[in-house]
Amino acid sequence: MYKKAFLLFFALFAGVLFAQAQSQASNTNQESALKFEKTEHNFGEIPQNVPAVYEFKFKNTSNQPVQIVSVKTSCGCTTPFYTKDPVAPKKSGVVKVSYNAARMGAFTKTITVTTSEGATIYLTIRGTVVANEQ
Repeated sequence: MYKKAFLLFFALFAGVLFAQAQSQASNTNQESALKFEKTEHNFGEIPQNVPAVYEFKFKNTSNQPVQIVSVKTSCGCTTPFYTKDPVAPKKSGVVKVSYNAARMGAFTKTITVTTSEGATIYLTIRGTVVANEQ
């Protein structure tokens, strides 16, 4: 009897967790009104200790203002700067990313952008830090 009750409870609990995960995934994958020209940038080879900077440009394709509410990076070696004011319909903005090229070797970093409409956009920078020949 207890085994059946435990299995029933476990099955219901697992079902609830699965439903929540599906709901969160669908919210995360919501289509954004901010359309980026590109979502990946490869710096190629960059000299060590020389910051690498790239601007991801976007346009608001909706008929309502949209604001970037947060920009998070995958490590402290990447610093974001972004348009903080709401972006009017058909207007543009940027997410500017600076990578501190202190560590030698290949890198791939992710920048997570969250908008006021609840959408999440993932931007990626990559490259290889090489010895700085002066």
